Amino acid sequence: MTDEGREDLAGQVLERCRRAGVRLVLAEACTGGLLCAQLTDVPGASAVVERGFVPYSHESKVEQLGVSLALLQEHGSVSAEAVDAMAHGALAHSRADWAVAETGIAGPSGGTPLKPVGLAFIAVLRRGGTATVERHVFEGNRSEVRHAVARRALVLLLARLNVES
Repeated sequence: MTDEGREDLAGQVLERCRRAGVRLVLAEACTGGLLCAQLTDVPGASAVVERGFVPYSHESKVEQLGVSLALLQEHGSVSAEAVDAMAHGALAHSRADWAVAETGIAGPSGGTPLKPVGLAFIAVLRRGGTATVERHVFEGNRSEVRHAVARRALVLLLARLNVES
């Protein structure tokens, strides 16, 4: 996707949030802040983006978001359970209305037969609601995987916003 396409999608998300009067919190364990960067590249993003977390390690997920270490040890940090807990924790540690969380294996190493390179989990959660969690296996190099995760997170958020806001 071109930079223009990413900016357009980010701009759509921000405009939809502005119209609904909602703020976002991001928890990015796979993209390392790329999603937040894409949103904040758009002028006026500060009216929507409340804060972002980049909890890369188990310890940071526990300390920053309150994710249970036992949950991470049982399911792994790249799991539906972990991303759901990250989304809930991001809302609990912010004043935002919506959370987007993602975790994955961008590669080129770190994959296993059960959790291959390119595996990502994305969660979108409205305060007081239930998270939508998606599992994807994206193709490409590290940069392509990270960009694909960020794009899918924006698409998923926009879909939820259009239904619920």
